[in-house]
Amino acid sequence: MIEARGGWLLPGLHDHHIHLRALAARDDSVPVGPPQVIGPDEFAAALRRACVRLPTDGWLRGVGYHESVAGPLDRDVLDHLAPDRKVRVQHRSGALWVLNSAACRAAGVDSCALPGIERDAAGRATGRLWRLDSWLGDRVGTRHGDLAALGARAAAAGVTGFTDATPDLTANAIDALAAEVSSGALPQRVHCMAPPARTRPPDDAFALGPTKILLDDTDLPTLPAFIARIEAAHAIGRPVAVHCVTPVQLLLTAAALDDAGILSGDRIEHGALIPADTLNWLRRSSVTVVTQPHFPVERAAQYAADVDPADRPDLWRLGSLRDAGIGLAAGTDAPFGGADPWAVIRAAMHRPEPERLSLTAAVGLFLGEPAHPARRRRISSGAPADLTLLRLPPTDIIVPSRTLVAATVIRGEVVFTADTTVRYTEGSAVPTATDR
Repeated sequence: MIEARGGWLLPGLHDHHIHLRALAARDDSVPVGPPQVIGPDEFAAALRRACVRLPTDGWLRGVGYHESVAGPLDRDVLDHLAPDRKVRVQHRSGALWVLNSAACRAAGVDSCALPGIERDAAGRATGRLWRLDSWLGDRVGTRHGDLAALGARAAAAGVTGFTDATPDLTANAIDALAAEVSSGALPQRVHCMAPPARTRPPDDAFALGPTKILLDDTDLPTLPAFIARIEAAHAIGRPVAVHCVTPVQLLLTAAALDDAGILSGDRIEHGALIPADTLNWLRRSSVTVVTQPHFPVERAAQYAADVDPADRPDLWRLGSLRDAGIGLAAGTDAPFGGADPWAVIRAAMHRPEPERLSLTAAVGLFLGEPAHPARRRRISSGAPADLTLLRLPPTDIIVPSRTLVAATVIRGEVVFTADTTVRYTEGSAVPTATDR
């Protein structure tokens, strides 16, 4: 029995877009982007301090870089700052790794012919690797990080499930993640995006979700090739989750889905720029947009400098999508965004009109079914006991925060209690109506 004392009982929060391994690895990484690092001098100092602590045969992993710090990076820039250590720096977008020469030699970059390895006019590798996370990880011997600690932090925030949106996971990577869930090291349920070729038997705690399709404006697929990818996923009953951060990516996705056909569960990831003339298609297609309302806060300076004023009404739409009848859900996109879902909820509540959401609507962004994020879960007899209990009723909540979480229940087990606010007695009798 948990004495809730009038608190708000919710279906457990589900983060609908996150990168679990990358988030766990962040604890062993060096922040090299805003807001922690601003300007070239701070960037150089951060790398040099980290190199001093690093074993001579170790790898320095920098994360969160953005060009506003010290301009575009390549191997030569990193060689100047850290010539005698293996250094790799990840761009804040997650699309790019930049390696210095020592790291290029260790990973075999110079002799690799993969198209994601950028080369200059003379054919020399620049150290810039596009969308090659898995390839690089295999050569670096990536440490997976502590998923148990990550899960405990998330449980304290009321999170009972994740959708891992890491693209192109190998069978071994999926099996390893499933094992962490099965063992209880990661207490949350996990819905894992995976290529169509990946299969697993049904599991109550771990399930394969949609197929992630990444789009980059500089390397867009042909429409027939894109349609074929969607059809391959749909043919085995797997929806697609298409990464769309520009209007051209969204328009290409709309054309491809119109031809391939819509499968229940198809979704748009991010929707960073959604032109007004695409709203009718989104509503008509019933494709859910899984967005990140906190990015306009976390990246405000970048957007103010880089986004054309004419495009700003289309930037990270939220309330206008809801008002148009379009399915909505949210994910943190951690570690490429902050990992706290309550910060996302606060950001959604403080957007300017017409993008602002109410408290209940903002919280609802994290209450969707994993396979159908816009379909809200309900607390009812016989439903999975994934629950988040807050200390206050919704009418008393002024600033939503993780400090309001009183208890978190996953699969019927209490995995977190804030002892100062909740009295939990296992096996106690159910209270009478008077006691309630």
